[in-house]
Amino acid sequence: MHGLDGTDKKILNELQNAGRLSNQDLADRIHLTASPCLRRVKHLEDEGFIEGYRAVLSRRKIGLGLTVFLEIKVDAHGMEGISNELQEALHAMPEIVSLHIVSGKADFLAEVVVPDLRAYEQFLMGKLLKHKSIKEVQSNVAIRSVKGHSPLPLDHLNQ
Repeated sequence: MHGLDGTDKKILNELQNAGRLSNQDLADRIHLTASPCLRRVKHLEDEGFIEGYRAVLSRRKIGLGLTVFLEIKVDAHGMEGISNELQEALHAMPEIVSLHIVSGKADFLAEVVVPDLRAYEQFLMGKLLKHKSIKEVQSNVAIRSVKGHSPLPLDHLNQ
């Protein structure tokens, strides 16, 4: 189904948990020699299973202490009403760190990170609500994060 075997799944699990592993350390953990391990990682990258590597920063330490989840409704109904222009505008806002088209009451679900409530107000009034196709925004302020940056579940692979 996915073209992955058990070794590929082990590689993906290890890299999700420790993306800075050296190839030798990764090979040791999955019981391969370094050369075949490197070939497999390269194949997983080339096939798009691994989209990239990045550092996960502490939002609090870098001064982004407020996380708000927004439910955004647009004027028109259906996918035709969710214009590419609006999607591009939302995508370009650095305060929005994740954006999803969803079903249900809202058309988009966005995760916004800003330093504080004042910065959120400036973002909301000065950027977001300037887009005329936005009909309604429901803000849900995160009190505390209890789970985040978790590895993706891979148990469904090769079943």
